[in-house]
Amino acid sequence: MPNGDRTPAQVAPAQVAPADSPTLAELLTLAVGVVVVAALYLGRDVLVPITLAVLLTFVLAPLVRALRFLRLGRVPAVIAAVLVALAVLTSIGAVIGAQIAGLAADLPRYESTIRNKIDVVRDQTVGRVTRLVAHLEQLRADDEADAPAPPNAREGTAPTGSQPPAAKAPAKNGAAPESEGTTGIPSLDTLQRYVSPVLSPLATLGIVLVFVTFILLQKEDLRDRFIRLFGSRDLHRTTVALNEAGHRLSKFFLTQLALNTAFGVLVTSGLYLIGLPSPLLWGIVAGLCRFVPYVGAWVAAALPLAVAAAVDPGWSMVAWTAALFIITEPLMGQVVEPVAYGHSTGLSPVSVLIATVFWTWLWGPIGLILATPLTLCLVVLGRHVERLEFLDVLLGDRPALTATETFYQRMLAGDPDEVQDQAEALLKTRSLSAYYDEVALRGLALAASDVARGVLSPVRIRRIADEVCEVVEELDDYDDRAPRPATPEDEASPLPAEPSDDDAPPGREAPPPEARSGAWASAAPVLCIAGASPLDEAATAMLAQLLGKHGLAARTLASDRLSRVHVASLDPAGIAFVCVSLIESTGHVARTRHMIRRLRRQLPGVPVLVGLWPAGERDDGGDSVRATIGADLYVSSLTEAVNACVDAAMAAAVAAPAGSPAAASAASGQDAGESARTAPPAAVVEPAAATAGGIVPA
Repeated sequence: MPNGDRTPAQVAPAQVAPADSPTLAELLTLAVGVVVVAALYLGRDVLVPITLAVLLTFVLAPLVRALRFLRLGRVPAVIAAVLVALAVLTSIGAVIGAQIAGLAADLPRYESTIRNKIDVVRDQTVGRVTRLVAHLEQLRADDEADAPAPPNAREGTAPTGSQPPAAKAPAKNGAAPESEGTTGIPSLDTLQRYVSPVLSPLATLGIVLVFVTFILLQKEDLRDRFIRLFGSRDLHRTTVALNEAGHRLSKFFLTQLALNTAFGVLVTSGLYLIGLPSPLLWGIVAGLCRFVPYVGAWVAAALPLAVAAAVDPGWSMVAWTAALFIITEPLMGQVVEPVAYGHSTGLSPVSVLIATVFWTWLWGPIGLILATPLTLCLVVLGRHVERLEFLDVLLGDRPALTATETFYQRMLAGDPDEVQDQAEALLKTRSLSAYYDEVALRGLALAASDVARGVLSPVRIRRIADEVCEVVEELDDYDDRAPRPATPEDEASPLPAEPSDDDAPPGREAPPPEARSGAWASAAPVLCIAGASPLDEAATAMLAQLLGKHGLAARTLASDRLSRVHVASLDPAGIAFVCVSLIESTGHVARTRHMIRRLRRQLPGVPVLVGLWPAGERDDGGDSVRATIGADLYVSSLTEAVNACVDAAMAAAVAAPAGSPAAASAASGQDAGESARTAPPAAVVEPAAATAGGIVPA
């Protein structure tokens, strides 16, 4: 490998710091987490009613506000809201009880149909296997019958196991078997067995309603106490967290309640038209089961399917019932819910499944219903409490990595195809130059940082640079133009939808070669040089591509071709502008300075521009680096570099003799350029010294 391609990783072996031991704070956090989970499990009998009451409060709060708006006092409004909730719950329970009683009374009529269906199913499944086994046994018996009998076989010998069964032993002392229920009076154990399952939910419901009443009456006082206890040091953050949690949960519960009610009504109507008995019961069950994420509706479909199989002698009712659930559930889940919820509840699908399993393990069937709202509370908590940020990362639906981190991570993993997919998604809302400036160059800066730490080998660096160049070649079909306005499809994407101030592309075209004068009239007047490493070659490829899209063809050159031995072979003809790319200038200042000196001797009078990218990521000396390198212009983004080259080309065209085609073309191009040039300057080291376009002169 030539000297010019040497990197810090070649100078010294990699020095990777060992992993830090867990700190006391981290161990305490782990211990607190274990204690909290244990407390949730051991205290579920107390915590479940309180949690249900808090969540029911979010459902009833809008009703209380509406009653207060109608000039009703706080206490009457709360009592009215609780009575409405109690009436609704009691009505649902009464309807379910009446429907179950009617269905139980009708079941004997369907006994013959059930037996026939069972016989048909058994004959089509187990029966075929039984007949096959019997046929095989018959074949084996025929083969044994055809075989000769053994010579020592004795006639009249009774087969083994043909003895008559032994008589059953009489009961001891001649006592008759015990009979049950001779007295006809139910025992206390029997009453407890049948009454306890009814009284326990009623007691829980009563506790929940009492808690709801007092929480609604003391809502503001409880809020202030919570802020005093946990967030008095940062009132702004605590207030934002509480408002977001309240808004999210209230919207989620009300929307989910409305959707599940609509789903239950739809199922009830469909089953009524199909002719299934007790359609109202199955509609209520379907609406309630749908509170369980993902699988609730399909679990609710099992009972109507079983009843349809018992009622109809044929299979048409089963087919229609299955079709009803197969159509309605995806329609609600994939069409109606995204519109109602606004594309996302803030939770990832995997986290919802994991949370469902976790809360079911902790609190049983109630945990199935509470899994999604409780997980939503944890995500909101993770977004506003720094030490609990891991909850948002693990459970939330926001991307765990930024676009820049994803770019670099996929390059490290050797997956340029995913990088290209990401680029194509981002280019729907950003220009090509903005993507290079904000994602690709910053990803290369992360690679340069790892190079400085000595954790990337030269082979890995070369592979990353080659893969980035491949992605740049694949993106050559995209024009560097302003993104189209955002559409509803863009809002569903986790990628940024609104372009920032630096997203505006140059939007300008350099004059054609025939309209330019001097060296600018050549086919490729710009020379792009990679500063010091293979990563600079990738940045140079991006710059050359953007220049070509704005009417300036460019030649690329590796820095090792400008060594003392090779610089004399550089042909100065047709070179009007030089651009040097530096992803990381630390450690390469002297080399870049000597390279620029050789360039000036070989290309006298040609301006040299040095790109110190990416913008806002540099911590390498600022003014001292620029003063040491000794270039004519400094830029911090590809957009600024393209603007500088286009400006120089237009200036060369304007300098052509008046009245010539070159001057006319340059004048029109300059007017168009001034009207289209809306991109603000990117961040520079010293904004006070910046000129138009964010370019800092030497």
